Amino acid sequence: MSIPPASERPAGATNAAEWAQRPERSNTAMLRLMAWISLHLGRPAGRVVLHLIAAYFLVFAPAARRASRAYLPRALGRPARITDGYRQVFSFAATIHDRVYLLKDRFDLFDIRIEGEELIREQLARGRGALLFGAHLGSFEVIRAIGRNQPGLKIALAMYEDNARKINGLLNALNPSARPEVIALGKLDAMLKVHARLAEGALVGVLADRSLGDEARVPVELLGSPAMLPLGPFRMAAMLDAPVLFMAGLYHGGNRYTIRFAPIADFSTVPRTQRDAAIHDAMHRYATVLAQCCREAPSNWFNFFDFWNDFDTAKVKPE
Repeated sequence: MSIPPASERPAGATNAAEWAQRPERSNTAMLRLMAWISLHLGRPAGRVVLHLIAAYFLVFAPAARRASRAYLPRALGRPARITDGYRQVFSFAATIHDRVYLLKDRFDLFDIRIEGEELIREQLARGRGALLFGAHLGSFEVIRAIGRNQPGLKIALAMYEDNARKINGLLNALNPSARPEVIALGKLDAMLKVHARLAEGALVGVLADRSLGDEARVPVELLGSPAMLPLGPFRMAAMLDAPVLFMAGLYHGGNRYTIRFAPIADFSTVPRTQRDAAIHDAMHRYATVLAQCCREAPSNWFNFFDFWNDFDTAKVKPE
C-alpha cells in the first residue's frame, strides 16, 4: 500500500467526520456536571452517581450503543454482553469524573503505574522533544502525572481549533495553572509552533485516531479489521524529523491507572526518499500498540461511533 499524496482525498472522507457532526458528550456538559458532583459530593459519593449517568447514557444514546456493539467483540474476542457495554460507558464517565481531581493535581488519590518512562527520560537527555501519539482511549489527563518525576517537563497539545477552545475554557475554569499550551491544528502556523516546541525539548501530544473528514486517510488493520486512520499526524512527524512515542492512560477500575509509552518511529533517522515507507510502518506500529491496549483494557475505547464501518463506506482495499 502506498502513501497517498497530500492533495488526495480518499473516498468516504466525509463519513470519517461523523463524530464531529454530533455533540460530544465528553465535553462541556458532562465535565461541568462531573465537576459539580466532585466538588460538592467528593469522589466516593460521586462515583455512586456515575452509575446513574452511565445507565442513562446506555439507554438514551442508541448510536453510541451500536458503535459499542461493533467494537467490543473485536477487543474481547467474544460476543459482547450488555454488562460489557455498561462497563465501557461507566469507564468513560469515571475517567471524566477523575479528570476533575487530576486537573486539581490530586494525584495522591490515585494508584498510577508508569510503563516506558525511560523512553521519555532518553528523549529529554538528548535535549530533543517528541511527539506523543495517543487516541480516544482511557484518560489523557492522567498522563500529566509523569511531570511529578520529570521536573520542568514541557507539554503542549496539538488539536483542532474547536476542541482547543473547549479544553481551554474547561481548564481555565477548573485550574488555570494546570493548562498546557494548546496548538490549534489547521492553522498556517501550526507546524511552525510544533517545530518550535520540539526544538525546546517539549513533548507535543496528538490524538492520532480521528479525522475531521477532509484529510487523507489510510486503511490500516486494527483489531483484525481494516480501519481508516488519518495520515496527517504521521506526515507531520516525518516532515519535522521527529521521534514519535505512543501514549495512553489506561483505566483499570477504582483508582487504578497505567500510563504507557511505547516507541513508534524516529523520523530523524529516515532519509527523505524512504519517508513514505517509514510513515507506512509507523501507522501499522501505532495500530498494533493501540490494539494491544484495547485488548488489555477493552472498556477504555471512547470512540462512540462506528470506527470500522467508515472503511466499508470508503471502499478502499487494504494492502
